[in-house]
Amino acid sequence: MAPPPSPPLPPGHDLSALLARLYRGIGEDPPWQDFLADLARWMGAAYATLIITAPGRHRPATFVTPGANPAFSAAYAEQLFADDPFRGLPDGAVVSYAEFMAGLPSGSYPDYRRAMAEVGFDVVLGVDLHFGGSGLRVRADDGRYEARLRVSRHRRQPDFSAGDRAQLALLVPHLRIAVGLYERLQFAGAQHGLFHSAAQGLGIALVVLDRNRRIVSCNALAEQILAEDESLHRSAEGIRFDEPEHQRVVNGMLAGAVPPTPLPRFRVERPVHGDLVVTPRPLDLRAIHAGTGALALFLSRPEPAASADPEAIRTLLGLTAAEARLAVALGGGHNLVSAAAALGIAHNTAKVQLRAIFAKTGVRRQAQLVALLASLNG
Repeated sequence: MAPPPSPPLPPGHDLSALLARLYRGIGEDPPWQDFLADLARWMGAAYATLIITAPGRHRPATFVTPGANPAFSAAYAEQLFADDPFRGLPDGAVVSYAEFMAGLPSGSYPDYRRAMAEVGFDVVLGVDLHFGGSGLRVRADDGRYEARLRVSRHRRQPDFSAGDRAQLALLVPHLRIAVGLYERLQFAGAQHGLFHSAAQGLGIALVVLDRNRRIVSCNALAEQILAEDESLHRSAEGIRFDEPEHQRVVNGMLAGAVPPTPLPRFRVERPVHGDLVVTPRPLDLRAIHAGTGALALFLSRPEPAASADPEAIRTLLGLTAAEARLAVALGGGHNLVSAAAALGIAHNTAKVQLRAIFAKTGVRRQAQLVALLASLNG
């Protein structure tokens, strides 16, 4: 049976021009602004949204909706995203919000339903793409990250037709390629840009290893330490520690073992060139592909702790500027009340920021956070 003909394109919106916008948007900041604006017009929609996220996250890594109300976009990213039921769609399939929600219990997700009803833009088509550690399609529950494309109309507009769905489906293979390229470029930039620079600014040597223990990249301080070739060594297999227990810790974390909290930290004795303190940290930079970094090794001298740089801490731990300032204050000996007073913020604001810091760093208590900061600052 022959496939149905492709739907006609709206006048003035050629598919090839739209695809050119899609691929050009990979390098834009923020990404895909023009593409999503054109896509909304192409689909006769009010908005088009692209979300890139990792499973289990409470905030999206990338969230772009050109022209949308900034207050609603901020509220969605901060609050509604974690409660959004319209997710986990079959890979690459075009699904409507109404049909999806009709399959859920009528009383479920009341806050989300109420928010969507209030804004009125609840005529939605969605496509989810799931990416695995190899960058290939996998089941949603196995994916390292996913992309969610949404096109929205107001309820006063007509519902999307079968032709609209087929038209959106034309973009799916191209969107898969573009998002995959974007994630690879984002990770490469993180490895060789701010991440290394921030570590260098704290006087920390940084080595990034992939899943096979191979060295992906090093900053200048790490290159110097590896050239000294004492107690830890660069080898064909990657990093090799003379102490078997140190090697066991690193191998276990690379194998996917859940790291203890606070993060493990061990001392490497080096009689000639001076001891090092090593803190392994699993990398969680949007997506992890085969051949890219999976574990960062922070190598520092066991000297008296210096005052941490909030900007470097922000970059290394993925915090906001406000969260980094609070973390540094806590690491400097303040309790939460005195830290809030020193920073000129309300105690409740400090509590909210601390919860966000815990979520982003994987620690559960303030003492663990202080230990983590001390390990990063030597």
